[in-house]
This record gives sequence, C-alpha cells and structure tokens, in this order.
Amino acid sequence: MLGQIATRKAFGQELVEIGKERDDFVVMDADIAKSCSTDLFHKAFPERSYNFGIAEQNFMAIAAGYASTGTQVFAATYSVFASMRACEQVRTFVCYPKLNVRIIASHGGLQVGPDGATHQAIEDIGIMRSIPNMTVIQPADGTAAKLAARAVMNYDGPVYIRLLRNDSPIIFDESYKFEIGKAVELRNDGTDLTIIGTGAMVLKTLQAADKLKEEGINVKVLEIHTLKPIDEDAIIKAAKETGAIVTVEDHNIFGGLGSAVSEVLSENYPTILKRVAIPDVFGESGDSETLYDHYGMNVKDIINAAKEVLAKKRK
Repeated sequence: MLGQIATRKAFGQELVEIGKERDDFVVMDADIAKSCSTDLFHKAFPERSYNFGIAEQNFMAIAAGYASTGTQVFAATYSVFASMRACEQVRTFVCYPKLNVRIIASHGGLQVGPDGATHQAIEDIGIMRSIPNMTVIQPADGTAAKLAARAVMNYDGPVYIRLLRNDSPIIFDESYKFEIGKAVELRNDGTDLTIIGTGAMVLKTLQAADKLKEEGINVKVLEIHTLKPIDEDAIIKAAKETGAIVTVEDHNIFGGLGSAVSEVLSENYPTILKRVAIPDVFGESGDSETLYDHYGMNVKDIINAAKEVLAKKRK
C-alpha cells in the first residue's frame, strides 16, 4: 500500500493545485468546508470561495445560478444533504438546464459510522442515477479522487462526486488511468467469475480475489468509478468471459452498482449475479468495519457470494 488518505482530503488538495493553474471555477460550501476538505481551497483562494451556511436548498440553487453565467461551480456538502435535502434544486435548477455544477458529496455510505442513519447516505447513488443529465462518480482511493477532480474540470454537465470521510489505503499508483465512463480492470486473468466493486469496497474486492485465488478460484476484478454513464461494454465483456458476477458496494441494495449492472446484463447478456450491499434497511451507529460485518459486506461475505455464484454457474 502507498499510505492512507480520505478521498475527500485528496480531492480537496487537488482542487488547490488546479486552482493554481486555472481561474475558471469557484468553490461553494454549506457551512462544512472543513469536513469536506474544501477549506483548503478557501484558504488559498478566498476571493473564489463562498459559504452559504446551513441552507442546502438555497445553496444549490445559488450554485446553479452562478454556473449559468459560464463559470464552473464545485458545490460541497454531505452526500445525505446534497442528494435528499436539496434533491429538487439539483434536479430542476442544475440537471434540467445541464449546468456545470460539480457536487462534492462527502461522507457517503456506512463510513460515516457513529453519526448514524440520519447522516449515512445509502440511497444517494440511486437518487442521482435517476436524474437525467447527471453523471455519478465514486473514486476508490486518493489517487482516483485527484484524477477525478481533474477529469471533471473539462466535462460538460452536472456531476455528483461521492467521497469518503475516513482515511483509507491508497491502492492505485501513477500507472492508474481514470476516464469518466470507463471501468478499470484490476485483475484481468480470471475466468471463473467477475467481482465488480466501487468506492470504499474496491479494496475488499481485491482482498477477496486474492484469497479466492489461494483456493484455486480465478477472479476477474473490475472497478466501476463511474456509476452513470456506466461502462456497459466492460460489464458485458466480463460476463461473457466468466459467466458469473458479484457486485460489491457501500449503498442500499436497490439503485446503486448492483442495480446498474443488473440492468445492463438483463438487457444484453443475462448472467448469474449476486449483489453484496446494504440490505433494504437503514444504517446504525457504529464503527464502519463493524457495520460492514453486521450487514454482510466484508471480505468473507464477498468470498461466500463468489462461491455461491460459482456453484450456480457449474450446475
């Protein structure tokens, strides 16, 4: 591993570096700049920074208004507030006119841990995937987060960028390529099944694949950092090559990665599939790793899911 950093921190650091190179964007916050790590940009470029307080609906409407003048806007708040409290403003004022607002949505999923169900955004990807013109991105580590920050700078239209609160291992080095809408093959020699992971769960998918290989089960691993538009070609190719798929995500079992992959497969190449995700329940307060265990989302659970689809494939 190459150290640890939260994706929110890596993204915030990269915004500062980009800010030194170009001045065609501003950063806005809803009173939690430090939590979203956009305080780094505020300190470096106070003349291009705005804080609108705890008023997320107004904040998102103002971000849309500013973007309508031709300036890119990075609007930072927690995932749960961006996707639910300000949902109407995102839909009608940002996505309907297809404005260049990049929503920095920090604290996604069960990683929020002790803050509990009210602050654990486990429905946000499903919500954002359903809104026309919205692109949905979830980087898996600090390297990917920095590359995502650069990728969205030249992207046309709204983007929802789901970032994580907790420090996590850096999994990718300088050879990692990030392209919006393109999956990444992290293990490409597997023929028995494919595990597809996103965000915080990508490291767990790799760990599960390594343990399965020790048992003689060869696994292809795909990372999906762009949930919309999703890389249909990569998913179909993996299905044809391995004949069985497991999806892994820190999100409600409905509406997220598993749903997106199911949609692709059912319409193009029906394949045995098992979803590893939060069951259709609200989260609880607790350490994130404890919660992953509780909801059946840890490495051992991914391994069990892999063996389940493999057994069905071999019948």
